[in-house]
Amino acid sequence: MTSPRLIPLVDELMRRASRRGMSLGLERMHAALAALGNPEKKRRFFHVTGTNGKGSTSAMLESIAREAGFRTGLYTSPHLCRFAERIRVNGDPLGDDDLADALCRVLAVAPDATFFEAMTLAAFVAFDAADIEVGMIEVGIGGRLDATNVLERPLGTAITSVALDHTALLGDTHAAIARDKAGLFRQDVPVVLGPLDDEALAVALEVARDVGARPILRVARPGEGASHAGDVFVFEARALPDGRARIELPGLCVETHLGLTGAHQIANAAVAAALVAATSMPTFKALPGLILRGLAAARWPGRLERIEKDGKAVLLDCAHNPHGAAALAEHVRSLGFSPDRVVLVFGALADKAWTDMLDALGPLADRRVYAEPKGRAPAPATDLAARFPGQPVPEGREAIARALAMAGPADLIVVAGSIYLVGEVRGEMLGLACDPVVAF
Repeated sequence: MTSPRLIPLVDELMRRASRRGMSLGLERMHAALAALGNPEKKRRFFHVTGTNGKGSTSAMLESIAREAGFRTGLYTSPHLCRFAERIRVNGDPLGDDDLADALCRVLAVAPDATFFEAMTLAAFVAFDAADIEVGMIEVGIGGRLDATNVLERPLGTAITSVALDHTALLGDTHAAIARDKAGLFRQDVPVVLGPLDDEALAVALEVARDVGARPILRVARPGEGASHAGDVFVFEARALPDGRARIELPGLCVETHLGLTGAHQIANAAVAAALVAATSMPTFKALPGLILRGLAAARWPGRLERIEKDGKAVLLDCAHNPHGAAALAEHVRSLGFSPDRVVLVFGALADKAWTDMLDALGPLADRRVYAEPKGRAPAPATDLAARFPGQPVPEGREAIARALAMAGPADLIVVAGSIYLVGEVRGEMLGLACDPVVAF
């Protein structure tokens, strides 16, 4: 953090985070946006939710939009190292002075806003000031009452995946969580669904039809195949033998290497491609070249990101729930590393299903180091070590140092379990200045 103007504003946000925590609801957002001149109505946005994959999908959407020549905005959460990573213009984090300008305006009219509400408001203000043409908004939690759910008529909405996470807020079934996420859907606005299970899919389709969303496109599940029944288009996305992804949209087929690694990214890429294909904006009609180039160029730090440190390979992944951990485990197995060649660095928040995550990731490695992420209360490292033997340490910087000392040049170090742990380790390895962790 370099701008002296930004420091007291961030301090105020941190006080809000510690004092008010998380508070779902839209009344404060609507009031503040009206006082700010409704900047969210002056720009066009895609709106993306999902238990996992929403950030990657938003990043791929943004990359496609830039390939189309648009000036873009991208709003995501949380940050890995810097607060400004949450708000990006044309692929770059917002400058400190621009973030300070936006926060000054927001804090002047929204004294009761929570941390996440203030950052969301700042994103809309910053995007308007930067004169973006297309923005990508990633939901924070759920959808219906999330602070981002103030867009009256987005370019398109999507649910990338549904799994059990944030159950105290969203419900403890796939159906309940899907219904909350489907709160983004709008009349006559395209909806794209990832490969949801039967329970979540039924609810998502019900809500989409009830609100009059159209068209409705969904990614085919394994073995399902493409089809068109009534108001729903089912399209295929799969891996090719040469490592490329093949996405077969209605009337459009794209084959390309993805910029984001992992088999699970194929479905996310398909959601992004379908959102672009379904929008009414004329510039996006120069397909499939835009989609092909955009998907290949997309980058998203901390998602199966491989970094070399001291001649050793470190794989960073923000898997922070059982669904994400299972995808990471599948990817590590696909690389062909046996457990005696893997070192696991793992840490999780206490309110996450860390036992299920560790059950998926623990067997991948014979050597394990456990850390306690900053943010909300962490799962005690000693509890992690009691489930799968390993070395407990206080924090991520010490954990990665231990792992690097353990690993040989042909080994793989895997860091996962918490976005906040990944951010801390990434900053330590790359020598990046990191802002405080905020678990919202």
